[in-house]
Amino acid sequence: RYTTQYCNTDTPLSSSRSNHPYIHPTTDQFIMSVVRFVKLRVPAGTARPGPAIGQALGPLGVNMAEFCKQFNERTESIYEKDTPLSVSLAAMTDRTFEFKVKSPPTSYLLKKAAGIEKGAESPSPDKATSFVTPEAIYEISKVKQQDDVMWHLPLSSIAQSVIGTARSMGIKVKEEAA
Repeated sequence: RYTTQYCNTDTPLSSSRSNHPYIHPTTDQFIMSVVRFVKLRVPAGTARPGPAIGQALGPLGVNMAEFCKQFNERTESIYEKDTPLSVSLAAMTDRTFEFKVKSPPTSYLLKKAAGIEKGAESPSPDKATSFVTPEAIYEISKVKQQDDVMWHLPLSSIAQSVIGTARSMGIKVKEEAA
């Protein structure tokens, strides 16, 4: 399924060219169609054109080396290397692309805050495998609120979602031990 996106041109087009199939008839803007949206999980600052990225972008005709270069430039100053990031990429009909980088997964941030390698295999509400502080939940919530889909949600709602994820991983939220 194709969706249409309009891009401004640098110069106004003459009326004789407005009948062109790739130019919008009333706004004189070039029309690019989105071939497909792709979601990827890519490590920050270390993306390489390899099989993982190639299988997703190759059939769309997207230049993998250019994507990796742009992604690494955008993420290396913001996140630690190898932090997994979600990427939403739109591949256009003219083989160009646009992408948005989202924050790391909540589970990754919780594991890092708790200092563990992986969550509990069978989490129990009675027995927690590790603990995080309310301050850590608050910081994770602030990171998650920067995503496009969560900017409008109250921080307390995002924090409740983070606490739910922590509970499902066997991580309990509690104050610092005295």
